Amino acid sequence: MDAIRGPMAGTTVLVTGATSGIGRATAVGLAALGARVAVTGRSRERAEEVARGIRASGGLADVFVADLSSQEQVRQLADDVLRACPRLDVLVNNVGGYWNTRHVTADGLERTFALNHLAPFLLTNLLLDRLAQTAPARIVTVSSNAQAQGRIAFDDLQGERSYSGSRAYNQSKLANVMFTYALARKLRGTEVTANALHPGVVSTSFGADDPGRVQRALVPLVRPFMRTPAQGAVTSIHLASAPELAHVTGLFFANSKPKRSSAQSYDEDAATRLWQLSADLVGPLSA
Repeated sequence: MDAIRGPMAGTTVLVTGATSGIGRATAVGLAALGARVAVTGRSRERAEEVARGIRASGGLADVFVADLSSQEQVRQLADDVLRACPRLDVLVNNVGGYWNTRHVTADGLERTFALNHLAPFLLTNLLLDRLAQTAPARIVTVSSNAQAQGRIAFDDLQGERSYSGSRAYNQSKLANVMFTYALARKLRGTEVTANALHPGVVSTSFGADDPGRVQRALVPLVRPFMRTPAQGAVTSIHLASAPELAHVTGLFFANSKPKRSSAQSYDEDAATRLWQLSADLVGPLSA
């Protein structure tokens, strides 16, 4: 079967958390536009399954395996991608999670903050030179409208003194937006753009490993009204591929349109502080 000759033919896109839900739908959708998609997930079996499906439809896919809650594995993923992909046109930071109770990673960090914020922060920085070499290039980070309820608890970033699953999640999604805006400022004058988005409320297995009481009670009731993963991926795909967004950067999108994020997401002093604290927690930011 001939490769798809779509509008993204010749481009390479890395999608994290691409083995299920929104990430999988994003990978499949971008492959259908002709992109070579690097499918990234924790399970090689599930990543290979997604890649096989893409190839069966005439698309191009590569597989990378990493648990992005581990900084060692984030660094290994970056190394693997840099070796395997001479170009990188789009990075979609999609991976994320929700835990009702506090979990600690192999690095001794609170898992929500580590996976939802520090992983895209570190991976993006490690791949930034390759994106710049490939430019024009795009960085797309999946946040959430939960950012509006978020607060960066600088005095207790990792919930060591007081933990709430929703508070940790909201903080991490606000951090995604603040990181995106700070990154866009740093990249001003280059041809690498950075935008964040809310995918909508989507019916996936998100948070199912450790759901809260409200989540257990409400999700079955509202699931029929939630978006499908394919619907949830529409804005990610739009930001990764739309020609009219080639020079658009530093914005938050929902339903494929720019919208204002929370007032505190525009606090540049707080963003600078968050960047420095994040850098301290992950170490060297170059490959």
